[in-house]
Amino acid sequence: MRTNVSRPAIFLLAWLSLAAAEAVADPLWQDDLNWLKTMAFAAHQTDYSGTFVYQYGNHVESSRITHIADRDGEHGRLEGLEGVRREIIRDNDQVRSFLGDSKVKSEECHRGREFPALLPEQLSLLNENYRVKQVAEGRVAGFHAHAVLFQAKDNLRYTHRMWAHSDSGLLLKAEVLDERGRVIEQYAFTQLTIGGNIDRSWIAPAKPAGVSAVQKTHSGYGKKAQESGVTSGWQVDLLPAGFKKIVEMRRRMGDKKEPVIHMVYSDGLAGISVFIEASDGEQDDNLGLSSQGALQVYSKVVGDLLVRVVGEVPPRTVMQIADSVRYVGK
Repeated sequence: MRTNVSRPAIFLLAWLSLAAAEAVADPLWQDDLNWLKTMAFAAHQTDYSGTFVYQYGNHVESSRITHIADRDGEHGRLEGLEGVRREIIRDNDQVRSFLGDSKVKSEECHRGREFPALLPEQLSLLNENYRVKQVAEGRVAGFHAHAVLFQAKDNLRYTHRMWAHSDSGLLLKAEVLDERGRVIEQYAFTQLTIGGNIDRSWIAPAKPAGVSAVQKTHSGYGKKAQESGVTSGWQVDLLPAGFKKIVEMRRRMGDKKEPVIHMVYSDGLAGISVFIEASDGEQDDNLGLSSQGALQVYSKVVGDLLVRVVGEVPPRTVMQIADSVRYVGK
């Protein structure tokens, strides 16, 4: 089944930076770690422009992406190439989204994980939850690439395979594999320019502070609409090993009258969000499990509340998590 949570929307979910864990002493892992660091930072430090495809099942989406890093920071533009206009423009932590001819929202947020910036900058947790090794060489979009396999240590997360440019470390292709080794979704550049003279004309100056603040508050992302570091009294009892809570917050989403509890967890590569909100009876048609490639969404009503779990993990994982959410008090 297809979920109603779009990829551009998922790009804007709070997949936040991870806290550093203890350094790993294994020299073989250290060699891999050095290369992973190159891959993780390449997406933020490299100028590039190209077209990539996102594919799951028979569904294929093409997008154009441009990224520039300069003395003022990072700037990026992501455009869908089919259907109605879908566009995301980033200027450091400022994000502007467009759907059709309308501006959807303007918000200030932590940088999300999106292709080709799929690897977190803090990498120490990866060795706890995945067997990481370089496995092959090949060519992607005309560039020589090294492949790295992130093999899941249990069946509660997916295995990932990524190809990175041999010189810069820029991620060129990424696959998600199920427990049988079948590719369930992938991203891959089909055309790419690295470095050189990249068009900067679309980098617009920032909006005046007053206007920006009004837009943020109206769209539900302003400081008054989001409170981080809260203790809601809710907890998840059956998280897979290695998943750690990154943040817990109350936030207003869309036209909902009451704030939504949002808890974010990560194992270093996969992210899981748990949303808890008042049930208004209108969400009953969306209960149960829905999927889009590796993304799973599971929703259930608990008393007068709606619990929704969203994550790039197998279906059994989001269901296990949702069934173990309970209130323990503050």
